[in-house]
Amino acid sequence: MSLHGQLSTLATSDLLIQAKKSTLHTAIRPDIIMERGSGLYVWDTEGKAYLDFIGGWAVNALGHSPAVISEALNEQAARLVNSSPSFYNKPMVEFARLLTEITCFDKVFFTSSGAEANESAIKLARKHGSKNLGSAYEIITLVNGFHGRTLAAMSATGKKQWQLLFEPKVSGFKHVPINDAEALNHAINENTCAVMLELVQGEGGVHSVDADYLKLVRKACDDHGLMLIIDEIQTGIGRTGKMFAYEHYGILADVMTLGKGIGGGFPLAAMLTTETFDIFDAGDQGGTYSGQPLAMAVGLAVVNEVIQRNLPLHAEIQGEYIQERLHQISPIFQLSRIRGKGLLLAFDLPSDKGAELVAECLKEGLLINSPNPNTIRLMPPLVVTKDEIDQMILLLCHALNRVLTN
Repeated sequence: MSLHGQLSTLATSDLLIQAKKSTLHTAIRPDIIMERGSGLYVWDTEGKAYLDFIGGWAVNALGHSPAVISEALNEQAARLVNSSPSFYNKPMVEFARLLTEITCFDKVFFTSSGAEANESAIKLARKHGSKNLGSAYEIITLVNGFHGRTLAAMSATGKKQWQLLFEPKVSGFKHVPINDAEALNHAINENTCAVMLELVQGEGGVHSVDADYLKLVRKACDDHGLMLIIDEIQTGIGRTGKMFAYEHYGILADVMTLGKGIGGGFPLAAMLTTETFDIFDAGDQGGTYSGQPLAMAVGLAVVNEVIQRNLPLHAEIQGEYIQERLHQISPIFQLSRIRGKGLLLAFDLPSDKGAELVAECLKEGLLINSPNPNTIRLMPPLVVTKDEIDQMILLLCHALNRVLTN
């Protein structure tokens, strides 16, 4: 019997022992093992179902195990899995064309993760600084922003708890408060080459950039010749009720990064830029899996499905319904600051019991997230229905009753 066959016959308790023995400790995980998923639900090895309002961390845009992904994988795997990044491949060309057609950008570089896409943007910004701004290299980012877990992306990230982690980090990043134009202008100097920000700070607690502030950021970049980079790893591909969050603002950036929902659960991300900033020399940037045919076929299938089903509009409608239901229960549980766009939403608890509420919801069979001690974040798949939202509210209320009345 193969090792896979041996493990498949083990009880959950034995699988957990094996998991803790053989996997590196990088996260605090509950003692459950997920086994399968469909739509808005995942099931563990004990057969318990969980209503997923984390959405694989805003990744499973089409829900769990959608047919379009399995079909794309099967068809492409039978034709060509990998031809190396030294060559074009057909799904790469088709997917790049689609992304440039539905955005304001002209060129695409593909990666496997959002952090890699942001690394690419950071490199491109520094190339711009070296080539056009007298070797400027500093990038201004926002406090509480999140750009990934590689060393440079962590350096760009404005999470306070990461300030002393893995020192010394990559130098050349300045963090300013969100929506503070004065702080931004004060941070710009002769060494600045770019501004990099999320339009909605997901990991920071779902805080949006103001429209007037973004206009001032765009103007500051234009006035000083800086590159404007928008990180849409979490907000892109319909998440906020528009195909891309920048459509809410009417402001065009020079570079955009995408990830999470672009692959619907398959590892895939991208950096897009305008023709003006197509300035890498051959060999400046690359990656073994850049434009890999299997990923390209999946991305093409996922994005086409989002477009054909008009899921950005569906996300807007369902997001409004979630906010409506949250406002209905907010007086009962003293919930506050219900906020967000589309299906990237959050609310605050009356006390720092976010982690406790997440644990109680897990017992109820509901998956939610607490990015901050008193904040709950909801980011379900874009295909969520009103019935599933009503079920989420019911389970949430059960958990809130226990957590907030103790």
